[in-house]
Amino acid sequence: MADDVLLGVLIVLPFAGSVLAATFRPNARNSEAWLAGGVALACLVLAIVAYPAIAEHGAIRSSIDWVPSIGLTFSLRMDGLAAMFVFLVSGIGLLVVFYARYYMSPEDPVPRFFAFFLAFMGSMQGVVLSGDLILLVFFWELTSIFSFLLIGYWHGKASARDGARMALTVTGIGGLALLVSVLLIGHIVGSYDLDRVLASGDAIRSHSLYVPMLVLLLLGALTKSAQFPFHFWLPHAMAAPTPVSAYLHSATMVKAGVFLLARLWPVLSGTPEWFWLVGLAGMASLLLGAFLAIFQHDLKGLLAYSTISHLGLITMLLSLGSPLGAVAAIFHMMNHATFKASLFMAAGITDHEAGTRDMRKLGGLFRAMPITGTLAMVASAAMAGVPLLNGFLSKEMFFAQAIETHVDSILDVAQPYVAVLASAFAVTYSIRFIHSVYFGRKPDDLPHEPHEPPFWMGFPILFLVLACLIVGIVPGLTVGPVLQTAAQSVLGPRTPQYSLAIWHGFNLPLIMSAAALVVGALLYLAMRSYLRRCEEGPPLLRRLDGQRLFERALVTVSWKWARFLEGLASTRRLQPQLLLLLAAALIAGLLPLYAGGLGLGPLQLSPVEPALVLVWVTGGACAIGAAHQAKYHRLVALLLLGVAGVAVCITFVWFSAPDLALTQLLVEVVTTVLLLLGLRWQPKRLEEANPEPATLKTRLRRERDLAVAVIVGIGLSVLAFAAMTRPLPETIASYFLERSYTEGGGRNVVNVILVDFRGFDTLGEITVLAVVALTVFALLRRFRPAPESMASPEQQRIQDELDEAEPDRKPGDTVSDYLLVPSVTMQWLFPVIIVMAAYLLLRGHDLPGGGFVAAIAMAAAFILQYMASGARWVEDRLRVLPVHWMGLGLLLAAGTGLGAWLFGYPFLTSHSQYVDLPVVGKVPTATAMLFDLGVFSVVIGAVVLMLIALAHQSIRKRRAERAKAAAEEDV
Repeated sequence: MADDVLLGVLIVLPFAGSVLAATFRPNARNSEAWLAGGVALACLVLAIVAYPAIAEHGAIRSSIDWVPSIGLTFSLRMDGLAAMFVFLVSGIGLLVVFYARYYMSPEDPVPRFFAFFLAFMGSMQGVVLSGDLILLVFFWELTSIFSFLLIGYWHGKASARDGARMALTVTGIGGLALLVSVLLIGHIVGSYDLDRVLASGDAIRSHSLYVPMLVLLLLGALTKSAQFPFHFWLPHAMAAPTPVSAYLHSATMVKAGVFLLARLWPVLSGTPEWFWLVGLAGMASLLLGAFLAIFQHDLKGLLAYSTISHLGLITMLLSLGSPLGAVAAIFHMMNHATFKASLFMAAGITDHEAGTRDMRKLGGLFRAMPITGTLAMVASAAMAGVPLLNGFLSKEMFFAQAIETHVDSILDVAQPYVAVLASAFAVTYSIRFIHSVYFGRKPDDLPHEPHEPPFWMGFPILFLVLACLIVGIVPGLTVGPVLQTAAQSVLGPRTPQYSLAIWHGFNLPLIMSAAALVVGALLYLAMRSYLRRCEEGPPLLRRLDGQRLFERALVTVSWKWARFLEGLASTRRLQPQLLLLLAAALIAGLLPLYAGGLGLGPLQLSPVEPALVLVWVTGGACAIGAAHQAKYHRLVALLLLGVAGVAVCITFVWFSAPDLALTQLLVEVVTTVLLLLGLRWQPKRLEEANPEPATLKTRLRRERDLAVAVIVGIGLSVLAFAAMTRPLPETIASYFLERSYTEGGGRNVVNVILVDFRGFDTLGEITVLAVVALTVFALLRRFRPAPESMASPEQQRIQDELDEAEPDRKPGDTVSDYLLVPSVTMQWLFPVIIVMAAYLLLRGHDLPGGGFVAAIAMAAAFILQYMASGARWVEDRLRVLPVHWMGLGLLLAAGTGLGAWLFGYPFLTSHSQYVDLPVVGKVPTATAMLFDLGVFSVVIGAVVLMLIALAHQSIRKRRAERAKAAAEEDV
């Protein structure tokens, strides 16, 4: 398989599986597990297939132009470090799928779980395989989003919602900092390509922006890996299902931060800033996480804090700037993934079978669960660093690096002591994990009677524990080649000689290990009874509650600071908001004028046409009249605005812009009707019978508003006039005019620009339109008409009563229909408008039309049906599914862009040619037509969705009236 195809499949396959998993029925646990397991297994096999080429050549690459005009490429790159992480992400992901099949309850929405899980897997693989820093940030943010969805999977629990919100807030802020850091790196290097960045270490470290760039990058990495002082979010993420916790802590999410530090280690390390910032964060996390883990009563809480500690160990190793330290850090990433995943699964089995994770309520489970207990003991021993297990080997390398002198500072001197103390704490909490759960007297009040889990639920633990044992005994024959390849991909020529032998003689690291084991065991014996009765948390740090500090920070930002700014620059009244907006626009326009002046262009003015002047005067007068009448006569104001819009439409026709004129006309029709439907539910605004004379303050305010409006209007007119009296730049208009047909395959330059040359902008615009439509729909669903809103007209009440009495009747069945003739006419127009919309869509590439105009025309047909027949009649007879239309349109538009990649062209590159059809002959075709069809689908879906939200107000109002009448009858 070609490298580009293989890497593309590794990215696309999990997301495709996620979309497919979401379509399964709710109780399809077996089918979901087979699908997720198959995807994970396929990714693992592909990584294994690619590994020989990586070991031989160093890396395999695939690059597709995305937006080449601004230097963005969809670049994938798999070297030794990325391959190691793909092995972990896909391999442990496969084991977690086995485990989740038996852990998740049949009542849980399993399709949603596996859909999020596979998307999470794809996001993490995207992070490690990205060959472009911008792409890395994109997948980085996706891991935050899908971890938020997984942590909050049981969203009915407040703890799940709070934990998900905290994780997203902290890692999201870090992601924004990382984006700014990446932009600074791109500025320094001149490229976002990872190969060029890794080759520019000297330029980056010597640049004046190195320190701010490093601080921002560390904000991203430390927040993602839950390192001090951002460690507090990770324990609260334990509200997630245990399969999520096992996956998140071992191979994904929290490993992304240390992966980034390792990936950019050749570029950023070796400076005092790196040593101090990364070293302090790692040392604090190592010691604080281990100390806090001892005093946790929840099994998953203990493991969460131990994760913080072990990631702190990795961070501390990377801070040293030593090649051997980097090797040890990479090795411990592998070891930590194996024993931590198995321990989380063991904790989940305990909770699943015994009904609780509270160690104070557990004990003596070894007699009921001897296999699980034995496996958990081996995994805990690996976490504690017991000899003949994989954790011991990387801990020995850690001790060896801790006693080395790297920088002559107190931090370097303290490292050996901190390492031993934190390792002793690790032994203490590891012993507590085993002794509190599996030994001692079995409680009589357990919620469930514990027993061994099904074989396939325990198989993942068995596999991982065997890996811990085999790697600990024969590391060179098992993980040695993978570690060597990963280390070389990071260190290159600086890769040192190192040994994975079990025995290195009687040396200082061995003494440190023995001391940690002995001190940790004695510490547990001394604290055993205290830990059983401890209720107030760890001593010395009881008041250091991360959640409370986080909530207080949110309150400070959202209530104090935000309310202050809101009171300073915002108001609930629309008029002051518009005043601020226009004032800002005025200032933005005056500043460049002040700097460079303004003069008219050299073009000669054409003669003034009296008819056009009359149109402008009429439109301007209507606009002024609409502003004057807007407060108390909304309907009049809306009609006047419609006339102003028609004046603009005529202006477009006058200046030979039929596309703009057609769009303007249809938009005016649809928006006017939608606004009319919305005005129906607004409360009346009546002038007082004896209004008091306007005060001086009121008069001054009105005069101020008038002055600002006049100045801004005149200013925009002058700017437009100055622009139109200048010749068009050759690089804009001429470029599109010359290439519209030859490169875009269409003669309608406006439409070709929208769907081809500027297709990326259009894709963003229709995405925003879909979001706006969903927002409007959500707001209108919660909207309730004001009690003083206008009552239904008599004719409308008669119509409603007939609809209620005869729901299957058609318009015209009863002579009392007050819209008899118009309703029949509007029904007859429905197929006519559909044909016209199809005509506008199909001709849009060569003649005035296109997807947007066709969709507006189609929306007008639906509006007529709703007006003539009512919401219920239409929705009973038509499959009105606007959300599906919007989703299909976005997929079609994006899929058109992705299709260009299959042929080696940049994203959204269009192809056109003539196709010979029988009878018809040669017909021009273009792939941009598919993109335009996506635009059509999104626009029609958005407009109809807002129409439905407005139309359902009538249904909701009638329901409320019936409920009120029924209540009155009961009384």
